[in-house]
Amino acid sequence: MEKDNNNPNQINIELSDEIAQGIYSNLAIISHSTSEFVIDFVRIMPNTPKAKVQSRIILTPEHAKRLQMALDENIRKYETYFGTIKKPENNNQGFIPPIVGFGGEA
Repeated sequence: MEKDNNNPNQINIELSDEIAQGIYSNLAIISHSTSEFVIDFVRIMPNTPKAKVQSRIILTPEHAKRLQMALDENIRKYETYFGTIKKPENNNQGFIPPIVGFGGEA
């Protein structure tokens, strides 16, 4: 990313080839304390009794709120272009719901 010398507040963000490949996740488990939100991204595979956390992101409450607002905005844009995202009517489609009860203090 090239730096714009006319904008002193611009941040150059580097994206390595490895990170650019991304990590597939089909479940997110969110927990929080008074000082942070923790999002564990998990990949659940059919007929596999064990699921592995692929990535963990730790955010301050303020950044978690900003992420929520950014997701809301991007979902609105997506649905405007592609149509409404449909939620499954029931959870009996092979989906394993997240385990509840996480949320200790940091």
